Amino acid sequence: MSDDDRPEPEDFAEMLRNLLGGQGGLAGLDPEQLEQLRGLGLDPAMVQQMMRQLQGAFAAGGDGSIDWSAARTQALHLANKDSHAIDSGVRADLDRAVSLATLWLSEATAISELPAPARAVTRGQWVESTLPVWQELAEPVATSIADALTEAIGTQLPEEMRAAAANAGRIMRTVGGSLFAAQLGSVVGALSLEVISGGDVGIPLMPDGEAALLPQNFADFGRDLEIDEDQLALYVATRELAHARLFRHARWLRLHVISQVTEFARGLRVDTDALEDMATRFDPSSPEELRDALQSGALLDTRSEAQVAALARLENLLATIEGWVDVVTADATHRLPDAHRIAEAVRRRRAVGGPAERAMGSLVGLELRPRRLREAAAMWRAVTDAVGATARDSLWDYPDLMPTAEDIDDPAALVERLQARERGESPARDAMDDALDALLAEATDERPGDGAGGDDDLPPEGPRPV
Repeated sequence: MSDDDRPEPEDFAEMLRNLLGGQGGLAGLDPEQLEQLRGLGLDPAMVQQMMRQLQGAFAAGGDGSIDWSAARTQALHLANKDSHAIDSGVRADLDRAVSLATLWLSEATAISELPAPARAVTRGQWVESTLPVWQELAEPVATSIADALTEAIGTQLPEEMRAAAANAGRIMRTVGGSLFAAQLGSVVGALSLEVISGGDVGIPLMPDGEAALLPQNFADFGRDLEIDEDQLALYVATRELAHARLFRHARWLRLHVISQVTEFARGLRVDTDALEDMATRFDPSSPEELRDALQSGALLDTRSEAQVAALARLENLLATIEGWVDVVTADATHRLPDAHRIAEAVRRRRAVGGPAERAMGSLVGLELRPRRLREAAAMWRAVTDAVGATARDSLWDYPDLMPTAEDIDDPAALVERLQARERGESPARDAMDDALDALLAEATDERPGDGAGGDDDLPPEGPRPV
């Protein structure tokens, strides 16, 4: 395109006003303006779909915030496609399983019961309950990608037109964010076809104090196991109740988990080279390439050292939680003949993850699978055998009592501390204690002596001179 044929910035701004102002979309452009769009390498017919999105964003205010309604719409569309109402007989069977699981669980843990029993939910109800948490976890990544997409597409415009298009930048950001939200909805909707309970993914998705079972899904899960449905329902209900009880008891734990996930997500960086390369051939009417790149994680840059460290902390935290749930569930369901087989199937399922869970990992750059689950479960088993359930569960009372990664590596040291505490003995000193004492002693030595403000230099009590 020659310089003579290139539209002036004022003309380009007028086209944006026509397109974004809802004046008939492309019909609001005269033939000369349509030809100018072709001169920019944009097919007017191709632009039509993008314009509808832009007009919607413009009508909504176009403040640059991400509209998550696309996530909800897409997730519910997938969740409800093959879903069906829960049969009254199935619901009654689950209610009986939950009642018995509650009694068994109270024998295995000192953590108190939930205020309400676990409820049977459909896939769509699971989406409605958990989507707010998914949005909170995904928002840092969505913001990074939307900002980078806006910048990358902006660099493709001619220099003299960037100022004219500047006001549309926030709207383009909204469109990019909406595309990410739609992808999140697709993944959450697909997850609703896989999860068997509210806490199945391992993070606190359900509202505080709530537990949920998805009978349609765990019936599919148990079909290949050839295990009696009553046993399966009892095991799944016990595990779900244990997970929900823990997060309700340790109210700080929910924020602890979510903050670690979002801390990891905020550190993610977009691969700007890959994004700019995609922006050069971006087709707004056919955004499949961008959609695939979002879902595959191709736009996320290589993890930094800080990201690797944050991921290790998160994996240890999730493993500590899941390990406790495993041990408590095993103790509570020891009466079930096939409890061990079900437990092993659940562990394999958590270790591998389903297709939707893997897609979520690609979308937000995070796989929510505890890699040290067996080691953490072995730690909790050692603690339980040594000091009992009450002392074990007291480790969840405060954040600073919770076992660390070092405790997973060396459960014997944790057991020794707990046994010493039960005997009323002072805990064993370590290098940290010695270093703290040395620091305090040094500070005391540096304090001013006589005549420099010590206690002996305080004026005697009595009336102050006038």
